Amino acid sequence: MSDVVEQAPVGSTIASVTRVTEPFRVPSSRYVSPVWADLEHERLWPHVWQLAGTLDHVTKPGDWFEYQVGWISVVVVRADDGTLRAFQNVCRHRGNALVCGEGRELSELRCGYHRWCWNLAGTLKEVPSRKGFGAFRNDEFPLIEVQVDTWAAFVFVNLDLAAEPLETFLEGVPDDALWLGLEDFHCTYDLVVPMPCNWKTLIDGFSETYHVQGLHREMLPMTDDVNSPQRLFGRHAKLVQPYGVASPRLRGGATDQEIFDAFVEVMGTRIGQSTTEPAGPVPTVDGVPLRDVLADEVRATAAGLGADLSALSTDQVLNMQQYNLFPNMTIIAFPDLMQVVKSRPGPTPDECFMDIFVFERRAAAAPRTPPVRATVQPGDVDFGLVVNQDVEALGRVQRGLHQPGFTELVLSGEECRIVNLHRNLEHFLGISPSDISGG
Repeated sequence: MSDVVEQAPVGSTIASVTRVTEPFRVPSSRYVSPVWADLEHERLWPHVWQLAGTLDHVTKPGDWFEYQVGWISVVVVRADDGTLRAFQNVCRHRGNALVCGEGRELSELRCGYHRWCWNLAGTLKEVPSRKGFGAFRNDEFPLIEVQVDTWAAFVFVNLDLAAEPLETFLEGVPDDALWLGLEDFHCTYDLVVPMPCNWKTLIDGFSETYHVQGLHREMLPMTDDVNSPQRLFGRHAKLVQPYGVASPRLRGGATDQEIFDAFVEVMGTRIGQSTTEPAGPVPTVDGVPLRDVLADEVRATAAGLGADLSALSTDQVLNMQQYNLFPNMTIIAFPDLMQVVKSRPGPTPDECFMDIFVFERRAAAAPRTPPVRATVQPGDVDFGLVVNQDVEALGRVQRGLHQPGFTELVLSGEECRIVNLHRNLEHFLGISPSDISGG
């Protein structure tokens, strides 16, 4: 991208174009300061819509899962009538957490400490040894409700009952992504990876591709990381990046074989090839550019899995659509492939949790089934070449943020999505851009 950046005021859905005249500076303390982290815990996480899980986690009445962000814990449950409900995960008696993890066939929410019990609509229905409490009505102590809503296959929650509806919060993103058919994607894996970095350090790494030339050089023969337009909706942002074409950073360009080799190494599964085996000879069709050949192979592979991409252009098939949803979610989507990366704060500002949701596109009528949920350590799972490299690098970034002479991040127009994150953080936290401590 050049020095032109699309920008929109905080809370706005109409983008305007502004020319970058100087770097944007962000105090490094925002990534390492306990004071700043406390402010986020107070003013951000209890008041913002955030991805909790997917429809595949709660397919039937009685299905439930726990979502945690910092000290906050929410239980999301499919109630008896089939509606989604969400509650703060706490017994109204003495504060015990009601559930932990996930489960199926839940018929009630019963505290394991003193056995107070609620139905799946959150209504108190049983208090053991009730006479000892004197007189009170069950409706005085319902479970504490949490807003819950869905978009596509995603389940979002917000503890602030006065917050705007999810539809408003998402601005124009659902309409922009409508053609991708995200509702047909099913979550197959929900993995949690404890990471040695701040939650913003992690999500920043999935909010710009300026680092492709350094960290992901294997991608340069198969992606144009320079001519990749970005858009800011207001809170959220989007990148469109062409694949199947060499980066202009390669002064000599790349041959068709080099483009094909790199494409297979990065995302060979999209054309039915292993990413760990040699790519073999480049496929050719007389008079047809390689990019169009690759798009046809993607269509053929998707058709074998029940997805019809025949009406989509080569650009629609091969251009990555990356959506950054404020504050902590990145959707990496093609019409046949989707992965979501999300970050959550950890016990200290130098720790976080990376959530990776892996999806498969299936036929529209395909039934949903619960994904595999697991916590894994960095390096224990092969996430593919690119994400593996990101995971390995993030700890180094966090260590650098602690160096005493490093007081600010210096961001370019290519990193406008990170700039947008900080502008919206400032809005939520009620501080000025120059406020270092946040207090």
